[in-house]
Order: sequence, then structure tokens, then C-alpha cells
Amino acid sequence: MRRHILDRFLADGIRYGTLEVRRPDGSTAKFGTPTPGFPDVAIRFTSRRAELRILRDFRLGAGETFMEGGLLVERGDIMQLVQLLRANKPWDKGGEVREASRFKKLRSRIATRIDGVNRAARSKSNVSHHYDIGNDLYRLFLDSEHMQYSCAYWPKDMLGGDMTLEQAQDAKLAHIAAKLALSPGQTVLDIGCGWGGMAIYLAKYAGAEVHGITLSEEQLALARVRAEEAGVADKILFELVDYRDLAARGLQYDRIVSVGMFEHVGQAQFDRFFLDCTRLLADDGVMLMHTIGRMGGPGATDAFTRKWIFPGGYIPALSETLAASEKARLIASDVETLRLHYALTLREWYKRCVASRDAIIALHDERFYRLWIFYLAGATAAFESGSMCNYQIQYIRQRRTLPLTRDYMAKAETALRGPAA
Repeated sequence: MRRHILDRFLADGIRYGTLEVRRPDGSTAKFGTPTPGFPDVAIRFTSRRAELRILRDFRLGAGETFMEGGLLVERGDIMQLVQLLRANKPWDKGGEVREASRFKKLRSRIATRIDGVNRAARSKSNVSHHYDIGNDLYRLFLDSEHMQYSCAYWPKDMLGGDMTLEQAQDAKLAHIAAKLALSPGQTVLDIGCGWGGMAIYLAKYAGAEVHGITLSEEQLALARVRAEEAGVADKILFELVDYRDLAARGLQYDRIVSVGMFEHVGQAQFDRFFLDCTRLLADDGVMLMHTIGRMGGPGATDAFTRKWIFPGGYIPALSETLAASEKARLIASDVETLRLHYALTLREWYKRCVASRDAIIALHDERFYRLWIFYLAGATAAFESGSMCNYQIQYIRQRRTLPLTRDYMAKAETALRGPAA
């Protein structure tokens, strides 16, 4: 019975490309039709229980079954398997991997709201779950110069062209710095500063005085070392502090930048986040927020991500983001949607992780390696065929703060990257 249910699901979901399913009893089933641009994949279930777990909860069950070795990819790889399932039901054309029952969707939304409360102590615990698993892991797949664990920017070619990940991350920093409209000596608050790449870049190339804050002790320690090595430690203060506690100090900054942090705020804290940003931003200040976002309305965090990857995290829709910032009277002076940039970035991370398989297993174990590449594969498919994208939203408090046209951005970006870039 369970076999028939899964077969119906796969027959309905896979029209282009092919999937061959091999079961413990030696039987096989094939789905789809060979199609240019779609992968051909073969998988094997190592036990009857493995198939049952997927039927109970498709996303969580598939992830955990793959992690534990109950689902093996014997032709192609996990990236191609997830791509095959997603690309057959692209969000752009009204499709999606089949949703759970109404009860499961409601339960997921409730869990997302509860997780999203994210009070200060819990926020630190959630951040540590993902970012304090060891800097050595992130060195294996992030860009070598800036260690940017966020979407790169690929201006030369939407297919990646001849740009390296290092060049694309450098381009991202220049793109954001240009939108900040910085002058030397201005103060910048970097909320969620990671390993210090943005702060170091702004201090080194824009002459800014930067205060970088994080809740990750591992990130903090390495950021300080990297600032020393870059020769800009005198221009940067890195601190382990929650943005809410910082706002209570009564400080203000000329500029605020936040890259890849808003996804960890949680729905219940959106209003508080923007209110605190308003308090921290000078009257004539500029804020640039770079975040993963949803194309379409608000949703819920899937069970696999909530349990294994980003507890307390939530990907915001543009509508709910702007609704929250409007309450704080922040003016959205510029909004840019990056549609495929993160997919390109994630594919580069995936390649590097696969190439570093033995090193990752030595740091953790085989189960962790499988978890990690499943996470990267699922994220890639979500940006290529699902509803995920990135938003860069520029905010100001006063309508006369910036020039009336966007020309200044291109000029500043060219100056930072050079005319040949």
C-alpha cells in the first residue's frame, strides 16, 4: 500500500527527467521521460522503514532518511535528486512540491510563530546551533578572502560566467557599500557581522568606523583575528551583543548594514527589530538590509530546516517585511530583488563541500556530511525553482537624505570595483 502511495506521488511529480526507485526486495519503478535540462537519477531504499518515513513527512522524512543512509543516490547526486523534484513543479508556473495536509500546514505555521518569538537568550542559543559548529567547516566552502556566508553577487553573467565565488562575494560587498553612500569617517553598525568580512571591507575600502555585533562566539573570535590581519583592527569594534540590548544603550550610527541576519529575527520580532534599527540610525542615516525572502505571501519554515538547520529562523515575504518597517516610519528608498544569485552561490558551496567530503567527515562524521549537502541541495532547488529569492532593501528616515536618482550607486560601485569590473 505504502509503495503505491509513493509511486502515485512520484508519477504525478516527475514528468521531465527520470527517476528510478530501487527497493529492498529488488523491485524497481521508473518515472518521467528523459528531457534536456532535467537530470536522470536513480535512488535506492535500504529498508522498508525508510520509505515509510518519507510518506509520513516528505521534507523532514526525506532529509533524515538521507542523513541516516536509508536513502542512497546511486545515479546522479542529492543535488540532482532535489533539483528533479523541484524543477518539475516550479513556483513561477504555479507549482510546488506537494503541500502537506491542512493540519500539518497549520501545525507548521504555529511552530514557526512559537520559534519566532526569539527572545535574547534563545536567539543566542539558536545562532550557536548553526554558527558555532566550528570555523574550520566554514573555511572549507566559503570564499577565502571575506568568508561571506550569504548570497554573492554575479554581475557579469546570470549563469555565473567566468567569475569565481571570491570575485562574486567581492562584488556583493561593493554593491552593498555603494548603496550605503558612505563617506570616510562615518560610523557603521553591522548587525550580524559574521566573521567580519563586511566590517573589514567597509573599514578598508570606505574608511568607515565599524561596530560589528554577533551572537556567535566562534565568529567573534575569528572576526577579531581577521581584522588584525587586515590592518583595520583600530577601525572596528566587534562585540558579542544582541541588537535589542545595543539599542537600549542610546547609541546612534550614520549607517546600518545587516546581511543575512534578518532571517534569524523571527516573525514575532519584526516590529521590534525595525523599531530598534530606527533608534540606532541617525536622523540623516541610511540602512541597507540584505535578506533571503519569499516571492509571494508569508509562509512557514519547513520542519527539516526548523529542526536541523536554523531553529528559530524564518524567511520573510517582502510584504510582511515592509509592513513591519513602515510601522517604524522607515522609508524604503530602494528595493532590489536578486532572483538567481543565491542559487549560483549555493552551487559553488555545494561543489566545495563535495570536494571536501573527507575533511568534513573528519571534523564531524558521515551523518553530518549528508545533513549538510542535503541542506545545500534543498536550498539551491528552492532558489532555482521554488519561491526563494534575496531582497536588498535600502532604508532612510528622512526623504531628503539621499540623491533623488540612483546614479550615485553605480558611480560608487564602479569606484570600489574598478572601471574594468
